[in-house]
This record gives sequence, C-alpha cells and structure tokens, in this order.
Amino acid sequence: MHLADMADLTRHDAADGVEQQIVAALIDVDGQVLLVRRCAEDSRGGEWEFPGGKVDPGEDLTTALHREVREETGLRVKEITGYLGAFDYTTKKGRFNRQHTWSVLVEPVVEVSLTEHDAYAWVAKPDEFPLGPELAEILEKYLGSEL
Repeated sequence: MHLADMADLTRHDAADGVEQQIVAALIDVDGQVLLVRRCAEDSRGGEWEFPGGKVDPGEDLTTALHREVREETGLRVKEITGYLGAFDYTTKKGRFNRQHTWSVLVEPVVEVSLTEHDAYAWVAKPDEFPLGPELAEILEKYLGSEL
C-alpha cells in the first residue's frame, strides 16, 4: 500500500468520525504468524491479538505501524506487504476506534521482546489460539491464501 493510499484511509476515517485509529501488523515469518497476549490487568486482558496500537496525534499510519511493532515486540518492519482491511469497535468508554491491519515482513527475527504483553506464539493455523471474530477472519483469510 502506498503512502497516498494510507493518507486516504486517514481522510476516510476522519470523515466517518473515527476518534482513534489503531494499527496492527500480521507478522509472517516462514509461514507462521506472530500473536501476542494482553496482560490480565489490561483492558481485554488475556486476549490474543496482532501486535499494534494507537496512532499518536500527528503520526501517519506507516510511522505508527513501524513504531508499534518495534515497541511491542522489538522487531523491525522491513516491508509492508499488503493491506488486510479494517474493522470498527467502540471502547468501554464509548470511543469510536477503527483498526487497520497490514501484513508485514520483519528484519531477521533473533528474539521477540515483549513490553506490553505477557506471552507470544507463532501460529500456522487460524484456530490454534482464540481470537476475536474480526481478527480470526483476517488470520483465516490470510493463512488460507498462503496454502
């Protein structure tokens, strides 16, 4: 996805009244996808997800994606390989969020270093760990296209 296309996503989100953009990375290393688990004390504690997080004010989606992957896993994005879609949700505090997910390749993986999650796993099948319906659909579609 080109930077211009990402800017279009931001414009559409603003027009739709999205209050917080979220980015997430489906990291594929040799046919396995990285999942991380939220700490029990976090909101949605214990849930498995793709690495990612909030886009900071004034930050573009690409910069946020690179930053969030590095902060949460210690890995560095080498290439964004595809846009996997978006879904909307409202937080418990009533904030309207939209999560955008991309497939990415990272620089060679030496070690995953978690800072905001309590566990990680590499999965090759979509049903190895429980995911929310939106993430499960993205993972199933992605892994199905890899077969």
